[in-house]
Amino acid sequence: MAAGDSQYTLSFAYRCAQSTVSKILAETTRAIAYKLKYLYLKAPSTAEEWKGIAKDFWELWQFPNCIGAIDGKHIQIQAPQASESEFFNYKKTFSIILLAVCDASYNFTVVDIGAEGSQNDGGVFAFSELGLRLSEGTLNLPPPSILPGTNIEMPYFLVGDAAFPLSLIL
Repeated sequence: MAAGDSQYTLSFAYRCAQSTVSKILAETTRAIAYKLKYLYLKAPSTAEEWKGIAKDFWELWQFPNCIGAIDGKHIQIQAPQASESEFFNYKKTFSIILLAVCDASYNFTVVDIGAEGSQNDGGVFAFSELGLRLSEGTLNLPPPSILPGTNIEMPYFLVGDAAFPLSLIL
């Protein structure tokens, strides 16, 4: 089923125009996300919550001081009207970007959805709420701690692929 086929099916089933179905789906999705996001997807907000995630990374994966794994995923969409190339990505399709951070058990802890597909993951991260708060120092991360079995102090960090810049924020 190609992107948008479900809209044709819904359009046919409810006997209304595809544009109406598109508007209803977008509005309903925004409303659901707005109401349920903070109930079911509460990002860590205290140093203790971040330390709990890091503890799980250490216990499950022997990876100390890691507070999450981050990556982006292109979600294919139909080209928005008058979008020009904003949503056109390197795969030659139109998309929005889902940027997510997961804990050691693969649970989402932070999600940012909706950036234009023409951007790269690092750029989306830099201007996401998470990226901005990280650079401003307002994430309430715990202070650096000693790595297990050493006397080396290490800050807490996110792990990601080469699309994300290697940086140290103090």
